Amino acid sequence: MPTLNLGILAHVDAGKTSLTERLLHSAGVIDEIGSVDAGSTRTDSLALERQRGITIKSAVVSFPVGDRTVNLIDTPGHPDFIAEVERVLGVLDGAVLVVSAVEGVQAQTRVLMRTLRRLRIPTLVFVNKIDRGGAQYGPLLERLAARLTPALVPMGEIGAAGTRDAHFLPFTARRLRTPLLDLLAGHDDALLSAYVEGRVSDERLRDCLARRTGQALVHPVYFGSAITGAGAAELMAGVEELLPAARGTADGPVAGTVFKVERGPAGEKIAYARMFSGTLRTRDRVAHGDGAEGRITGISVFEHGSAVRVPCVAAGRIAMLRGLGDIRIGDSFGQSPASGAEHHFAPPTLETVVVPRRPGDRAALHIALTQLAEQDPLITLRRDELRRETSVSLYGEVQKQVVQATLADEFGLDVTFRESTTICVERPVAGGTAVEFNGREPNPFLATVGLRVDPAPAGSGVRFRLGVELGSMPYAFFKAVEDTVRETLRQGVHGWQVTDCTVTMTHSGYSPRQSHAHQRFDKSMSSTGADFRGLTPLVLMSALRRAGSRVHEPVHRFCLEAPPDTLPAVLPVLARLRAVPESTGTHGATSVLRGRVPAASVHELESLLPGLTRGEGELEAAFDHYAPVTRGTVPTRPRTDHNPLDRKEYLLKVTRRAGG
Repeated sequence: MPTLNLGILAHVDAGKTSLTERLLHSAGVIDEIGSVDAGSTRTDSLALERQRGITIKSAVVSFPVGDRTVNLIDTPGHPDFIAEVERVLGVLDGAVLVVSAVEGVQAQTRVLMRTLRRLRIPTLVFVNKIDRGGAQYGPLLERLAARLTPALVPMGEIGAAGTRDAHFLPFTARRLRTPLLDLLAGHDDALLSAYVEGRVSDERLRDCLARRTGQALVHPVYFGSAITGAGAAELMAGVEELLPAARGTADGPVAGTVFKVERGPAGEKIAYARMFSGTLRTRDRVAHGDGAEGRITGISVFEHGSAVRVPCVAAGRIAMLRGLGDIRIGDSFGQSPASGAEHHFAPPTLETVVVPRRPGDRAALHIALTQLAEQDPLITLRRDELRRETSVSLYGEVQKQVVQATLADEFGLDVTFRESTTICVERPVAGGTAVEFNGREPNPFLATVGLRVDPAPAGSGVRFRLGVELGSMPYAFFKAVEDTVRETLRQGVHGWQVTDCTVTMTHSGYSPRQSHAHQRFDKSMSSTGADFRGLTPLVLMSALRRAGSRVHEPVHRFCLEAPPDTLPAVLPVLARLRAVPESTGTHGATSVLRGRVPAASVHELESLLPGLTRGEGELEAAFDHYAPVTRGTVPTRPRTDHNPLDRKEYLLKVTRRAGG
């Protein structure tokens, strides 16, 4: 039976979860439609989701449509949980983008549509809430075309808009014919020729629409109401006819990707995975991640609204896998699929220290946060052993509330947070070198390490190169240097992660394995990996100091729409927040400003905008790049390592630790 892995995406409160409930009811999977407000929906299973009425974790539920099994994945709409959407995108065959007929296109809607089009994911648009007061048709279609994409095909119109009797009126083939030909002919020369010659049948036109929709070149638009059910049947028909089924060969090599990890009742890991190729069976051993391996002890797939235990799962399906204790979100298993672990959205740019109200809970808090981080690869932890503190990275302030509630509900931990700070990075300014030789003061380690640090293009990350012969010393020592270089660069001269640089090893040397007569190996006379791990941070930070290190802060691009008469109040605030407008224009009766603003100012701008614009202003902001900090005090971050910038203190800690 063909499978379609379908994502439901939208701006928060557009009605994704309600639409999911309606589709499940229409397919006969559930007898009664759940309510987001009442906390009775099928996909919002977390207690916190039911309490707040928002989707926090992606959820999978299955239902049949015609001869297909649809795995429907409900995703969060709030931008603070964009990491959940990030993971789902790589496993989708198609998507439904939900837009409110009242609020229209919102900031997150545009972010999602841009990403769907960039990834060429076939997408239908569903305009929800046509029964609500203020629901629009013609003007909304114009805004959809202007703000999302002109490649839209309205599949019908609304009757009795804005009333309880609102309904969807599908266009006849004759009514669809002209706009479809105008849009599709631009992508199909053969169709254009047939059109000119007057031999385009309705069947051929429909086939062309399905083909171009499957190629993500056009996007059919449906209208309806998840609450009343209007338009649901037509949307289901569109899903069946216009979106392509999953591809993959069941008898090929096993390949899949994990997009979600949760823990079962006994604390065991359960991995949600999309199979791209092959067939995976219970008791199979699979390699995943960075060389880890595990044995599959249980497989479940989604059928008719439930998870069903099965002996095997084939290409195209989504499965829950048990037995992979070391699995992480984003891991591929078997042969890595082409979709890989590419990131589609920016990493989080905020962090905060999580503080337990009871000091005795510090150890338990770190364990709990580690488990939460397992479920979210874009949310990272920093453990400060000196201050016994743990920092967590965030997308926004709403995440704090979710983390706080999750820690209380699932782990019994009462926590507070310090004020969020912006996560910066460091980049070297120029080239810098340093070297310390084995057996020469003041080097106390039995190792020679020389390193050169050079700047590299933005976005290139960290590259390690050898400028010495690989055979000049055991490979394990080179590996110790490279691993330590990458670890040390997590904290630069100012405490931020160092990126976009090339580190070249320029000198190497070691003391060969030696022993006293008739005695065992003496590590006081022979080099070990610990010598290279101990010396490398001193050499690297000395080279980085000589190169010079500049702090860069995250900068967002923004698009601000507001009434023209409010600009005199808005512009001074933008200047105070260090925002730089780069272009101005108009969209109907609205002024549009585009430019750049430091990420540290976005939250304040969002909170001030309603008051400055009588509630009519709309801000869309997304990470764009890192820029040098040129005004004010250069931000620093407290170190959490042994601080190789302070040689005396570093050696005291490292040599004492090594000697212990």
